Amino acid sequence: MTDSNALMATYAPPDILFERGEGSWLITREGDRYLDFISGIAVTAFGHEHPHLVAALKEQTDKYWHSSNMFRVEGAEKLARRLTDNSFADRVFFCNSGAEAVEAGLKMMRRYHYDRGQPHRSRIIGMHNAFHGRTIATIAAAGNPAHTKGFFEGDMGFDHVPFGDIDALQEAVTDKTAGIILEPIQGEGGIMPAPDGYLKAVRDLCSQTGTLFMVDEIQCGMGRTGKLFAHEWDQIKPDILASAKGLGGGFPIGACLATEQVSACMIVGTHGSTFGGNPLATNVGNAVLDLVLAEGFLETVYERGQYLKGALEALVTRHPDKLAGVRGRGLMLGLQTHISNTRLLDCLREAGLLTGRAGSDILRLLPPLNVSTAEIDQALTLMDTVLTDWQSG
Repeated sequence: MTDSNALMATYAPPDILFERGEGSWLITREGDRYLDFISGIAVTAFGHEHPHLVAALKEQTDKYWHSSNMFRVEGAEKLARRLTDNSFADRVFFCNSGAEAVEAGLKMMRRYHYDRGQPHRSRIIGMHNAFHGRTIATIAAAGNPAHTKGFFEGDMGFDHVPFGDIDALQEAVTDKTAGIILEPIQGEGGIMPAPDGYLKAVRDLCSQTGTLFMVDEIQCGMGRTGKLFAHEWDQIKPDILASAKGLGGGFPIGACLATEQVSACMIVGTHGSTFGGNPLATNVGNAVLDLVLAEGFLETVYERGQYLKGALEALVTRHPDKLAGVRGRGLMLGLQTHISNTRLLDCLREAGLLTGRAGSDILRLLPPLNVSTAEIDQALTLMDTVLTDWQSG
C-alpha cells in the first residue's frame, strides 16, 4: 500500500509528485517542469513561492501562529478594513475556506429575516450548474444531484432556477424567500459569465422584494477578471459576498463580506470559527492585497486576459474540428471543445501544461494573475502542438 492509499478519495490525481514551485511553474523531484495554468483552481494567484507572500508568512511564523478569536488579531483587523475600504461591504467574517464563507452568508440571510420578525422567510434560491462547496448546506444551495446524492432528503430550504433566466427567478421569489445566491461567473458549471444586464436585474428584483443578494466570488474574485470583484463589471452592489481561493495566494483563508445593515444580525455567539482570521492567514492575505491593489495591476490582469483570450480564439480558428469557442473574462477562461476535455487535459499535462476541466466540454484555464505574455505564448504553443498531433479514438 502506497501512502496515497491512506487518503480518502476526493479527486483522481495523476501519478505525479511536485517537490517545489517557481512562479508559474511546478517542478517534480526528477526535475520535470510543468507550466501551471490551473493555479490550484484559482488559488495560487501569484504563482508559487512569490517572495512577498513568502516573506509575509515567514514574518508571522516567527511571532505567533494562533490565539483564536477570543483575542484581537491585528492582521485580521487590518485585512478586514482593507477589504471593506475597497468594496461595498462594511463588515467581514473570516474563516478557512470558500465553503465556510458561503455557509456564513447562508446563515446570515436566514437570520436577517428572523431578526426582523419574518422567520417564514427562510428559503434561498440558487442556480442550476452552480458550485458553492462541499458542505451539506453548500451542496444543497447548488442542488447538483451528483453532489447531493445520499447526503440528505428534501430540499434543505433551497429552490433552483436556470442561471441567467430573470423571468424564472422572478417567478421563484415568494414571501418565503430570504435570499438569492449566484456566481457572477460560474466556475465548475463551465466558465459561464452572467448574461449582460442579468446581475442588475437580480439586484433590482432583490431591492423590490426585500430579498438579500449574495454573490459567490470564491473563484472569480480577488482580481481574476481584472476587477477586485467580478460583480463590479456590472456596477451593482450585493448584500453579501463570499471570498476565498486567491485571497490567500495559496494559504487557506475564506471571508464573508456584508453590509452593515445585513451583518448586524450576526451578534456575539451567533457564528464563529476557531481558526478563522488567524495571524498566519491574515498576514498573507494582506500581502496578497498589497499586490492586487498595486497601481495598474488589475488593468494588467485584464490586458493579459484579453491577450490570452485572443490567442485562444486564434487556436479555435486553427482547429475548428476540435475546438468550439472561448468564454470567460480576464484570466478566468474556458475553452469549449468538440473533443473530450478529459483526454485533452491529460494530453496537455503529458506535454507539460497543467489545466482543468469545467462542465462536460470546457477546458478551464486559470493561470497566475502575474503570468507573463511569454508564458502565455508557451502555453499556446503546447496546446497547438497537442491539437495538431491529436489522434481520434
